[in-house]
Amino acid sequence: MPARIEQLSRPKPNLLQFPDRRSVYWLDEIPTRSKNNTTAFELTPRLEQLAQSKESSRFTEESRRSPEWMISAAALKACPSERVCSLALPRMPADGWQPERPLLAALSVAVKNAKPSPRICQLAQPKWVKTLLTYCSVDSSTQTISAPITPSSRILQLASPKQVHAQHSLARPVSWPVPDHVLKAVAGERLQKLARPKTRQALFEGYDPYRVCPAARAATASPRLLELSLPLPRKCKGQ
Repeated sequence: MPARIEQLSRPKPNLLQFPDRRSVYWLDEIPTRSKNNTTAFELTPRLEQLAQSKESSRFTEESRRSPEWMISAAALKACPSERVCSLALPRMPADGWQPERPLLAALSVAVKNAKPSPRICQLAQPKWVKTLLTYCSVDSSTQTISAPITPSSRILQLASPKQVHAQHSLARPVSWPVPDHVLKAVAGERLQKLARPKTRQALFEGYDPYRVCPAARAATASPRLLELSLPLPRKCKGQ
């Protein structure tokens, strides 16, 4: 029994500190070293057999011995049939097909020497845009003003900017000076009492958040509170 305990009490060997690296050759004997202090490799018959290139199968037939194929005499003297000749013809375009027109068509002399009629000159004029007060041309450099339009009093009232309220005060700056009497002020006992946080017991110390104090039980609601507590009339119509 003590021998077993001693065996179990021995620490495990640290394999990472001294790794057991086996030889990659896995030979029974240490290989001899040459004069250049290099290992002399010796292959086994099995390794030499595996190192040989793979031979082609005896059932393999070479269909193309050369990239240049020899054409037979019969193929050179062959005459194509009518069907082969019809299939060899290029495909003709469909009926009604027209080639694409050039991007810039050439203008004839009559078009270049043509003079527009008064109606065409009238249609070529830019469109007039109606504005609030005048009629003017957008493209013309000189704006032509026709009959002016007088806005109504309502439009003038709506066009006037919104006035600022009389009691409006601007936003205060982020930082402003504190008066001296505020810096020298001393809080009274009442203010110090009100500034102290309300102390409450924790739940595990016996605090009951649902307990109502006796003063709240004896309180009487004012007429205003009773009026605010009533539901809206529109929600009571169906009842």
